[in-house]
Amino acid sequence: MPEQTSAKLQLTLFSFGFKYHEPPAASLVFDVRFLPNPYWIETLRPYSGLDPAVQEYVLNSPEGRRFLELLQPLLFHIIAEHNRLHKKELILAVGCTGGRHRSVAVIEALKQHLSHLPIPLKVFHRDIERDT
Repeated sequence: MPEQTSAKLQLTLFSFGFKYHEPPAASLVFDVRFLPNPYWIETLRPYSGLDPAVQEYVLNSPEGRRFLELLQPLLFHIIAEHNRLHKKELILAVGCTGGRHRSVAVIEALKQHLSHLPIPLKVFHRDIERDT
């Protein structure tokens, strides 16, 4: 878990679609187009990664579980180091094809895992409403 310091690191979690270009100011960018795509499941297509059924499909797949299992300790380490160095901002961007399903589901899972940290946390889903 990141150490508490007097500096206030602002952590922003940002989902986006690669087909709408990468975010301009991200500190870290993860491409999750390898995760199962709910777009190809007709009953899930109209929903976003905010919907529990989409989250279940993406995050409870073997690929999704393994990705989060590996990513979470890495993020804790990166956040701790940014805090230790008194950095002011860390922007974590997660992208999938359209920015509506997989990237949103991953960001929402990370929000849950990181929300207990003593740092301000913002979440932004840039492309969630495109192509609906």
